[in-house]
Amino acid sequence: MMAGKDLYSVLGLSRDADSDAIRKAFRKLAKELHPDRNPNNPKAEASFKQASHAYDVLGDPKKRKLYDEFGEDGLRDGFDPEQHRRHREWAQRQQRHPGQGSRGGGGHFNIEDLFGSDSFDIFGSKAKRRPAKGHDLESELTIDFADAIRGGVFNLTIERKPVQIRIPPGAEEGSRLRIPEHGGPAPSAGSLAGDLVLVIHVKPHPHFRREGDDLHLNLPVSLAEAYHGAKVRVPTVDGAVTLKVPRATSSATVVRVRGKGVARKGKEPGDVYVHFMIQVPKESPEVTKLVDAISAQDDRDLRQGIEL
Repeated sequence: MMAGKDLYSVLGLSRDADSDAIRKAFRKLAKELHPDRNPNNPKAEASFKQASHAYDVLGDPKKRKLYDEFGEDGLRDGFDPEQHRRHREWAQRQQRHPGQGSRGGGGHFNIEDLFGSDSFDIFGSKAKRRPAKGHDLESELTIDFADAIRGGVFNLTIERKPVQIRIPPGAEEGSRLRIPEHGGPAPSAGSLAGDLVLVIHVKPHPHFRREGDDLHLNLPVSLAEAYHGAKVRVPTVDGAVTLKVPRATSSATVVRVRGKGVARKGKEPGDVYVHFMIQVPKESPEVTKLVDAISAQDDRDLRQGIEL
């Protein structure tokens, strides 16, 4: 558990920020602070982990609600929010009416009225009756861009023990995956092992880039394909699809392939945006002569009307 700096401040946000603002702020920080991009900055890794922790909490509505009410204490394993609310109410009554009992009568106070008969006193002679649990472990895993999009099963070794991890489709840079009972060992017989918290890093792709659940691809096409139009094969998560290059296509042309982007459980799949990149032929006397002939006709009208 990381503590200290306010988690909203870590992401540079106000406390009323919505989920979209939280996600965008973390993605921006993750790119800036990723250790692979800051090999000579020893503080980058710690800052990256702090930002990941902030997103893990504020990006989860339940955790965020607990953090907003109780701070970092509300994120501890075994934390009982109702118990702490009752204790807070009792403490406020005591401040208003010092020495008054919990029932409004003499000075007697029954701790069971506050925490219930299964709870124990605040001096440590008893404790809340819940199974003991081992400590959580945090580890990191770097995966390929395609594996992050498709998901998959990965074999790791954590504390000298083999662990098989299933990563769901659509994992993003800085995603955090909790694997129950794969952390620190159980402290006693009949108790539970801790959890493993896995921070996912995603290798950049040489051709694709990701924006949310959409994928963008710079696709090279020849001058002839751009001029005459053509059918080309475009790679997607589900396999290659055939895409039509319109006649007289320029490098500014973008075509959307619907539903072939990132597909995450419970969400509509994203799209693939194909950006056509026209490849100029290698220089030769024949090509030079042809280009000069075309330019003589087109240059007069190409930039006509462009003025400040």
